[in-house]
Amino acid sequence: MNVLGIETSCDETAAAVVADDRTILSNVVLSQLDEHRPYGGVVPEIAARAHLDHLDGIIKQAMDEAGVGFDALDGVAATGGPGLIGGVMVGVMTAKAIAAVHGLPFLAVNHLEGHALTARLTDDVDFPYLLLLVSGGHCQLLAVEDVGTYVRLGGTIDDAIGEAFDKTAKLLGLGYPGGPAVETAAAAGDANRFALPRPLSGRAGCDFSFSGLKTAVRHAAARLPDDPLTPDDAADLAASFQAAVGDVLIDRCGNALDIFAQTHSATAPVLVVAGGVAANGHLRMCLGELCERRQTRLIAPPPALCTDNAAMIAWAGLEHLRRGATDSLDFAPRPRWPLDEGKGAAN
Repeated sequence: MNVLGIETSCDETAAAVVADDRTILSNVVLSQLDEHRPYGGVVPEIAARAHLDHLDGIIKQAMDEAGVGFDALDGVAATGGPGLIGGVMVGVMTAKAIAAVHGLPFLAVNHLEGHALTARLTDDVDFPYLLLLVSGGHCQLLAVEDVGTYVRLGGTIDDAIGEAFDKTAKLLGLGYPGGPAVETAAAAGDANRFALPRPLSGRAGCDFSFSGLKTAVRHAAARLPDDPLTPDDAADLAASFQAAVGDVLIDRCGNALDIFAQTHSATAPVLVVAGGVAANGHLRMCLGELCERRQTRLIAPPPALCTDNAAMIAWAGLEHLRRGATDSLDFAPRPRWPLDEGKGAAN
């Protein structure tokens, strides 16, 4: 089977065609970074208009690169939420129109499920596995038991990890987008210069908190003599912040592995890290060290499949289509859609 996937939940306009043998026939992503950079963040109205302007062309490019026509498709999948509702609506309505005109099944995909199932596209991992989902808007640990079956073990009680990176980058004057900017600056910094907190580390459970860490960075910057910060000061603070985040992930994921082992003792442990922040090389290294100590397999998809893309949406749609699950054309786009609510909650 071949499925066309459409992703418009934030500031990437994307389309892809994926086959059920895990072949990515095309994966086209148009970034809107230049449009949003002057504002230091994503402006929902600008994002929605850009999706509207470019989506048809991106879909055509994806179909051309895949070398297939609409008659070779077995379904059309689009992000149905969560996300910026204007953008989600553009993608969903476009997918519905294609499905209606060509008589194809329509599949509304939870954006988070796209991230959650990417490891099955890239590495053919079996269920169940432990998932660390880290992105600009989400930070969760979940047991992935099957397509549509997710058990939430913990999440952030304040800021998402990607949000903390973005705000730290803005505070340090590193530019937008914040995640890559912090990682680049940190590469030249001294991670031991600033003693920053590791929120919730050492405590039971799998929840996260990054608000206090972000505040500690601000206080450390305020105590420095130069305003604006010197490049060396910014690099050292970025490195110290990134190291603190890595330590927090090791601690929280260690707890999650313990809980997962208790409930899935017959399963060889696998930790999957997904979402835009999973592209960070230092954080991957920290998780790799944890998994090596815990004799756990770590799966981290290629960076291009960690950030928002349509191949993951097409694959998640395929996973549901193979199980005979489709959505009606009266599906309503959802700005919020917790992953552990399951697929049926969308209808």
